[in-house]
Amino acid sequence: MTASEHPAHLAELNVATLLHPFDDERIAPFVELLNPINAAADEAPGFVWRLVEEGAADATGMRPAGEDVIVNLSVWETQEALWDFTYRSGHLEVMRRRREWFERHIESHMVLWWVPAGHVPSVAEALERLADLRANGPSPRAFTFTSSYTAAESVEVAAESAGAAAVV
Repeated sequence: MTASEHPAHLAELNVATLLHPFDDERIAPFVELLNPINAAADEAPGFVWRLVEEGAADATGMRPAGEDVIVNLSVWETQEALWDFTYRSGHLEVMRRRREWFERHIESHMVLWWVPAGHVPSVAEALERLADLRANGPSPRAFTFTSSYTAAESVEVAAESAGAAAVV
């Protein structure tokens, strides 16, 4: 994990449902892009951490959301850093070609949330945030680029929730 001066970091999870098995030749162009894109992420300004399966270079072999669903879980210093990598780098080419490899999602497939610096989110935590977004819509607990919240707003909501729980 990269050291940071920010007290909170932005965690992101996105899930993608494969159109074909991962070892199918129609998915090969995506697989060929994985190492260069992951290397670019690792070197991107503001990158902190990404999920990697033990003994592998990425997390594509992990299937916690279903056998045909791949997950990407990462942490960034700021929302701007993640935005820049996602939409202003070579990663954009993958985004443009995603319909070649992945089903179109009807419900939310990406979620953002703030974590304390140094916290490594678990896959279970990430999937719970995605479920929260799907069930309740955007909130300081689970949001998207188009409906974002600041780290301060997230801390405030968490403190209010903790106070309410203490009263009960």
